[in-house]
Amino acid sequence: MFIGHFAPAFVAAAAGPNAPKLGTMFVAAQLVDWGFFALAMFGIENMRVDPDATAMVPLDFHHMPYTHSLAGSGVWALGFALLVMLWQRNALGGLLAGLVVLSHWALDWLTHRPDLTLAGGPETYGLGLWNFPYIAMPLELLITLGAFVFYIRRSRGPIGPPLILIGVLLAFQAVNWFGPEPKEAGMMLYVQALFAFAVATGFAVWVGENRYFVRRGGLAAPSE
Repeated sequence: MFIGHFAPAFVAAAAGPNAPKLGTMFVAAQLVDWGFFALAMFGIENMRVDPDATAMVPLDFHHMPYTHSLAGSGVWALGFALLVMLWQRNALGGLLAGLVVLSHWALDWLTHRPDLTLAGGPETYGLGLWNFPYIAMPLELLITLGAFVFYIRRSRGPIGPPLILIGVLLAFQAVNWFGPEPKEAGMMLYVQALFAFAVATGFAVWVGENRYFVRRGGLAAPSE
């Protein structure tokens, strides 16, 4: 899953006036992938190209205990939650951010073949929807667009920036699905992934700075 990871970010950012802004939630949504690709640059975690891995994604994520185990994701979630709490002095915002980080493991469980672990052990988990494109592709679009509409309906502001953001996300997803397959897992692939996350987050920051939470009764209040 790629842009589907941003669905919890949209929902959490629209949870209320005390929710962290969308840019913070976008970081939370892909935090463990930021960590994975950064660690992969130093050989601490690993992936390799395998055309037979799944029908949709020719990548074998064979060693990622520090980011994509449930325990590892929990540590990243706790750390980010505490950071947001201290930075924004917002306990609820920190909790929401931590839950968005943790959602990454659950969404990956839906699409990955069994390559996720609970704590880095030999038992692996994954429903494997990447082997069923006719399920995985509509599902990713549905949850992303549904969460985006929820965010728009719960907030007020110029419509242009959000439309540009969702357009960028859909373009990235199209490249992910239909672009050329990588020939090898190496520095170029890792940098491309991190660049895509940075671009998406940059647009989310822009959107979040121009959206306001809608209270009951139609009054708008700035988010944190």
